[in-house]
Amino acid sequence: MRNLITDVAGLKVGNATDLDLASGVTVLLFDQPTVASVDVRGGGPGTRETDLLAPDETVGAIHALTLSGGSAFGLDAAGGVAAALAERGIGFPVGDARVPIVPGAVLFDLINGGDKAWGRFPPYRDLGYAAANAAGLDFPLGTVGAGTGATTVDLKGGLGSASMMSPSGHMVGALVAVNACGATNFAGGPHFWAAPFEQGDEFGGLGLPHPLPPLPARPALKGLPPGANTTIAIVATDAILTKAQCKRVAVMAHDGYAHAIWPVHTPLDGDTIFAAATSMKPLADPIFDLALIGDTVVRTLARACARAIYEAAALPQAGTLPAWRDRWGRVP
Repeated sequence: MRNLITDVAGLKVGNATDLDLASGVTVLLFDQPTVASVDVRGGGPGTRETDLLAPDETVGAIHALTLSGGSAFGLDAAGGVAAALAERGIGFPVGDARVPIVPGAVLFDLINGGDKAWGRFPPYRDLGYAAANAAGLDFPLGTVGAGTGATTVDLKGGLGSASMMSPSGHMVGALVAVNACGATNFAGGPHFWAAPFEQGDEFGGLGLPHPLPPLPARPALKGLPPGANTTIAIVATDAILTKAQCKRVAVMAHDGYAHAIWPVHTPLDGDTIFAAATSMKPLADPIFDLALIGDTVVRTLARACARAIYEAAALPQAGTLPAWRDRWGRVP
């Protein structure tokens, strides 16, 4: 196993990174049209084509998902992904036409020190196209793709991923760009909120701090305008699920954020999670297996959030936030 979302069969991930821009795009491609849904909990989201993911809407499957920096400008990234898929003849059939279905979400990274003076044409459509054409099974974590310009309240954010087998026998994976208003670590130290879920030493093996520090009366927050943060993620499984069941998985998945980021789902965030099912393995029990998959998704997404911070490198621009490794080095 790669400990990446691509351990779920039928998925590929591509990144396009521009360090001068201090931003980028991540795309998840499906080998076959795939059932998916979404759940939005943050107060300032930026999304594309999320309405069609509701269980009662007509389109039953999608072709890709896009995570991007750039705030509202980053919504163009999905257009570049759609163009790359259209060149391959991939899309929802409407007569002789094929329309690629590419929902997406964006995070805010416009004031992180990068050169955003792009003029009339933002670069995100081209970045989306490049990310789609770069998709494969292996990909780096940290300051890449949609995580390039991401930050938390006190550390460089980034792109994270993880995978895990559910007790039901279904593979689960998570892909996340952590750009949180809050913190992923205890009291500005090296220990991650997600420590109880860590597998091996995937984000340092530090465990929880001992003794546990008291919670501050006032949480640390970035203090930027509403929507100027946002953690965006995709969770996936190889189970055969309906859109309604994917919706339930997306709802449960937000607990992964809550175990890894504090505070979360604030009016300053646009927290969004897509859930996809590649429909390769049936559920033995439609209720309890779904509950086990949801629990595994929570654990996996919490780990992916911590890995995003642990693997990140600081941006090259002066005055930007340090990375976790700048403060504490790699452990072990």
